[in-house]
Amino acid sequence: MEFLKGRYSLAIAIGAIFGALSRFYFTETAKAIFGKDFGFYGTFFINVTGCLLIAYILTLAIENIRLISPEFRLMTTTGFCGAYTTFSTYGLETNGFLTKGDNQTMFLYFFGSAVVGMICVQIGVLLARASLQKT
Repeated sequence: MEFLKGRYSLAIAIGAIFGALSRFYFTETAKAIFGKDFGFYGTFFINVTGCLLIAYILTLAIENIRLISPEFRLMTTTGFCGAYTTFSTYGLETNGFLTKGDNQTMFLYFFGSAVVGMICVQIGVLLARASLQKT
């Protein structure tokens, strides 16, 4: 069972530390800039940039555009992106808008995150394919 190798777990853990800290600092920065009621701006930014990053890295690895070790792939995707992206928070915040009766913000946030996230996935794939030569 390849996935039980200690170096894989360590790579994921290292990535998760940086992903969680990045998530925290982006969220707190959004609150400081826009006010505590607008922390969801940070969540939105995190979700869409997480989509871009995971698509970029996995496209590089899967399409052999760059030789990426399994440890680095796991550190950046499972570790960093897994701790960085905030889909559960996205669901909770969407429900909060619904509970408050703020349907306009709820729809904009819910669909905006999904649509912009998918656009960022496509951009990540295109950037990986276009900007780097295959090795």
